[in-house]
Formats: sequence, C-alpha cells, structure tokens
Amino acid sequence: MSKYNVLPENVSERDFDAAIQEFVAILGADKVLTSADKLHPYGKIMMAVDNDKHAASAVLLATTVEQIQAIVRVCNAYKVPIWTISTGRNFGYGSAAPVARGQVILDLRLMNKILHVDPELCTALVEPGVTYQQLYDYLEENNIPLMLSFSAPSAIAGPLGNTMDRGVGYTPYGEHFLMQCGMEVVLANGEVLRTGMGGVQGDKAWQVFKWGYGPTLDGMFTQSNYGICTKMGFWLMPKPPVFKPFEIQFDAESDIADIVEMLRPLRIAQVIPNAVVIAGTLWEAATCNTRRADYITTPGATPDSVLEQIRKDKHLGAWNVYAALYGTPEQVEVNWKIVTDVVARSGKGRIITQEQAGDTQPFKYRAQLMSGVPNLQEFGLYNWRGGGGSMWFAPVSQARGSECEKQMRMAKAILNKHGLDYVGEFIVGWRDMHHVIDVLFDRGSAEETARANACFAELLDEFEKHGYAVYRVNTAFQERVAQSYGPVKRNVERAIKRALDPNGILAPGKCGINI
Repeated sequence: MSKYNVLPENVSERDFDAAIQEFVAILGADKVLTSADKLHPYGKIMMAVDNDKHAASAVLLATTVEQIQAIVRVCNAYKVPIWTISTGRNFGYGSAAPVARGQVILDLRLMNKILHVDPELCTALVEPGVTYQQLYDYLEENNIPLMLSFSAPSAIAGPLGNTMDRGVGYTPYGEHFLMQCGMEVVLANGEVLRTGMGGVQGDKAWQVFKWGYGPTLDGMFTQSNYGICTKMGFWLMPKPPVFKPFEIQFDAESDIADIVEMLRPLRIAQVIPNAVVIAGTLWEAATCNTRRADYITTPGATPDSVLEQIRKDKHLGAWNVYAALYGTPEQVEVNWKIVTDVVARSGKGRIITQEQAGDTQPFKYRAQLMSGVPNLQEFGLYNWRGGGGSMWFAPVSQARGSECEKQMRMAKAILNKHGLDYVGEFIVGWRDMHHVIDVLFDRGSAEETARANACFAELLDEFEKHGYAVYRVNTAFQERVAQSYGPVKRNVERAIKRALDPNGILAPGKCGINI
C-alpha cells in the first residue's frame, strides 16, 4: 500500500519519492503537501462524479518563476503530470481539483503580486494569485480611477485565471481575453516565453500593444495545457463620470425572443456598451437566498405555478434584464432616451432605475458587477437546492431571439425530464449569446447525483445535434466537449502539444488535449 494519497499514472512510488524529495529541495518542506488532510481542500468538487476521480497526489506551492522552471524539469525527469491553478476557485467548472486522478497540483496562489498599474495608460500587470478583491482594494487605496471587469462571484476569483479560461464579465470590458495584453509563460522545457512585445529587451509597450511581430501566440495558451502563465497584463476601463444601471422586467417566459431582438441593435451600436444579462426567475430568486424548500418539498422539477408564486413574492420578472450606460451626462442622457424609446415601442417590459431599486437585491449586486465592485452574492445559487452540486452548462449561439428561445425551451425540457430546474441566464455579447445554466443538484443524494450526470450528458448531446456547443465546461466532461469541435482541431492541438510538451507533463487531458 502506497504512503501517498494516490500515485500519478505510470509513475512508481520509488520515482515519486525521488520527485517529491527534489520538489522539497526547490520549495521547502512546508510548500510540498502530500498528507490526506492537506490535500482534502483541493479535492472538494461540485461535479456529479466521485471525488476520487479527481484526487491529487500532491500539492506544490510555488512563489517564483525560477521555482516553476525547476519544477517542470523535475516533472520531465520522472514523467510527473502537474495541474496548475491560480486562485483555485473555479466553482462549477471543477474547482481546484485536477482533470485526472493522480496529477500533482501546482498552486500559484502565493504568487500574488500586483506588479504594475499605469493610471494614465489604464493597464495592469499581475501574478496568478492576485484576486479581483485585492486589485480592487489596491485601486481604491491608491485613488486610481480605474474600473475592473470580472465574473459574478468575483471577490475570491482572479483576473489571470479567469482570463486564461476565457471568462466574461459585465462591463464594457467584459470580454476578458480581448482586454488581455501580454503574457509570461513557463514552457514545459523550463524556458520562459513573453508574448507580444514582451520578448524585446527594454521594450515598454508590453501592456499596450497586443500583437508584437509574427504569429500572435497568446490565444493558444488559453483553455489549453501548453504552458504555465506566470504574469498577465490587461487593460482597465477608466471610471466614467456617470454610471447609470437599470433593469427591465418581463412577465412571460415566451418574451425571450422579443427581448433579444430589442437588445441586439443597441449592443451592436454600443448604445448599451456592456454585456447585457437576461436572467431567469430562479437565477434571481436563488441569488437572494430563496430556497426551494421554502416553497415545495416534493422531489423533481419545480412546477411553473411555484415559479409564478416566487415572482410575485420576490417582485421578479420571468426575465430580468440588467444593463448600464456609461459616459458623460450628455452621452448618458442621449442613450437613455434611445433605450427608453425602444422599450416603449416594444410595448413590453418595466424599467427600474437605481433610484427606484435603492439597495434592494438582486439589483444592488447586479449594479456592483456592472460598475466593477466585487461581491459574492451569486453564491446564493448554491442554496436553491442545497447539497453542493453545481455544473455550469454554457452553450453559445447567435444573438437572435429565435435561437435563444429554442435553447431555453430545449434546456428546460431536458432539465425537467431529469427532475432538475432551469436556472439560467443569457449574456448578450456584441453578436453572440452566452447561455449560462447552473445545473444544481444535491451531491449528498447518490440518486440525484446520477440524474444530474445523465442530465448534463444529455444536454451536451442534444444541443450538439442542433449545432450548439459550449465554450467552457467542467473537468469531468472536457474530453466529451473536445469531441464536439471535430477531429482536425484535435489533431492540430495534439501536434502543438507534442512539440511543446513531448513528455505530456502539463495538465494532460485539459480541454481534451493529450500528446
């Protein structure tokens, strides 16, 4: 019986012993974790699979680039696979646990320096462990009038990790990878690559010009296992003189098509410059800590009659649209008239302003997201059913009303068939729709967990039949989703992997990529 929690695949205990000794020499004994109690926090997953399938063999806490370079050399020598995390808060997508059993977690949360913020050029350069809350506090304490963009449960997440997974936010800078500018990456052979202008000795344009010379490489390191990002630059938005958040409530679930058709021209024309959210009833109710058990205790999907009662009790719409205007008073006044005229002509929807909503939830936390103030309000979702089960299903479509209505009806039917609820929202990009659904279930119930797993698989299968694929997925389904994108893409990814990481030590299996 091994003294380790689990051994890496195809690595003997003797070789792993030797690797651990070398890791200790690099990091110090307190930064190399192998005991079950130390590994336990890294094994807490929310997916509908056994924890053991994603159990780590060890955790390494690096603090410098030089340590990471030394670590990958040891991994190459003993063929030890490593799974890199930054803040490790990827709830609903796999948390901190590795994609495959036995991988060593390389935890970079102690690399948490804000390396540079330029108030004039509106750029920042950070390490992987920097959180949005930490960066927000830095800007506030130093009176730097710049605004962040982040995912919803933002305070404990980090800009580098979220951008590497191509996450999105709720401000005009909400397409996070688009706002990234310059990466430092440790390759599998220990070499350090700086993308864009970063490779030029003495250059000062690393955080302002994305492209550099020759092929642009930044994108290939996102959602991949080709390198370990140790620094990232990105652009920050200046705080506008006026910020005007607002909500539009719609009473009927069938209104979704009209909502999208109404909003798309305003988004494309940048009258509404931020990513508009169209949130369903249960999403908004749950974020306000509404529990299913408050209304119904029978198993299965929540009936429409109960949803209607929740709307009345919580003063919600079937769809709750959140957006904001930014700019000078004159700009906001002109755009506000355009928005209100469009809503009035539609004959649908009730506009609610910040003056009317005050500090009430969920308006308050939505306004915070759109103004770059971190919060944790959206974790209320996990209280809807309780039990700690959550898997994000996130298909993408064109920003067309007919597409969104089709997706909503498909998703609700499949979820309800498996006795689960449709808890979803649409995020309107410039021309796309991110349809984000939280498949919530009780992990404490083996029967409900099995249903959730079958439900998620059916969602992937059925949506693919209609030409829809997800843009992110939890680690339990990454191989399955990679298949959706076809063999040519997978062959190219494997070729790059073999060239950059011939021993396959960096997160093998991430996004379905292996040597």
